[in-house]
Amino acid sequence: MNNRLPPRVAVFLAILLWGCSFVATKAALREISPPTLLFARFGLGTALLVLIVTVSGNNLLPPRDTWPALALMGFIGVFLHHMLQAYALTMTTATHAGWLIGLIPIWSAVLSAILLKERFGGMKLAGLVGGFVGALLVITRGHLSGGTLHLPGTRGDFLILLSTMNWAVYSLVGRATLKRLGSTRATAGAMLFGWLMLTPLFLFQNGWRELPNISMAGWGAILFLGIGCSGLGYLFWYSALERIEVSRVAAFLYIQPLVTLVAAVMLLNERITMPTVIGGLVVLLSVFIIQRAPGAENLKSEK
Repeated sequence: MNNRLPPRVAVFLAILLWGCSFVATKAALREISPPTLLFARFGLGTALLVLIVTVSGNNLLPPRDTWPALALMGFIGVFLHHMLQAYALTMTTATHAGWLIGLIPIWSAVLSAILLKERFGGMKLAGLVGGFVGALLVITRGHLSGGTLHLPGTRGDFLILLSTMNWAVYSLVGRATLKRLGSTRATAGAMLFGWLMLTPLFLFQNGWRELPNISMAGWGAILFLGIGCSGLGYLFWYSALERIEVSRVAAFLYIQPLVTLVAAVMLLNERITMPTVIGGLVVLLSVFIIQRAPGAENLKSEK
């Protein structure tokens, strides 16, 4: 069903969900530890995707020769990526995390040009550089020569930065498996492997003892993260990756900081500054430029 959505609509829906994920994660981490949160989140996401695969009539168990690829996708895209982000959000703000995520298209475009030989023309380069400058303007609050990203004071920002590089790799490693199994089965398989990798940490830290103490608001955040961000978000993202270029899909991540900003201001009372507004406008313009740049995909397939 998700493939009936135009790919740009699918990725935009994923970005809307993921843009709010940092705020929901911050809220949940006030009550539980990162391993417990991720175990519960991806348990819900995996259950939803398995249900979708079952209802759609597809074989639930993927071919055995795809298991190594799915396990790698689960490790990179679920276990490692979200461990980095969860621990980072105990040390940095949701707004900072959201804007740092805007750097992912840079790594995705470079990796796509090197490994997939995707076209990397002048318009795409201009858009990527513009997006980088816009994100940097927000991260540094306009003080481009300042020490905003200097360690050790910003360990959380550094972990988010590592997660941006990790996500760019994740968007590339599963393309062959994705095309073979389809977005729904591939996403369900990868998430199941990732959730199984999270289970030993949950058990080691006796995470089940934290669950009875979670408030209604905490469970609301976990449900949103599990069903919305992990289940539907990943499904929409991979649906788009099936049909258009990695770098063009990744460019939509420039919008995520704007979504995070609005959610953080409304729900966490985080502060807006003028550099944030200017940087956000630069980011939106960069997305427009990248989407208008010539590419290799067949645009007729999106109609």
